[in-house]
Amino acid sequence: MKELIEIIAKALVDHPEEVRVMEVVGEKTSVIELSVAKEDLGKVIEKQGRTARAIRTILTAASTKLKKRSVLEIIE
Repeated sequence: MKELIEIIAKALVDHPEEVRVMEVVGEKTSVIELSVAKEDLGKVIEKQGRTARAIRTILTAASTKLKKRSVLEIIE
């Protein structure tokens, strides 16, 4: 899941070298923390959170296939 989010985020931003993805694995849920350059934050979130919601939808679909639960947090 971590690699999936990293690939998507790097494709969206202007500074892909500043994309950082960390995964905190819990007993039932994995929390994936995404951090990007400050000027790229708007590109990842977009208007009314549309892009962020789309990334979360992809993450949920991929996690369901693996019978896990993953949550995406975008760190400012």
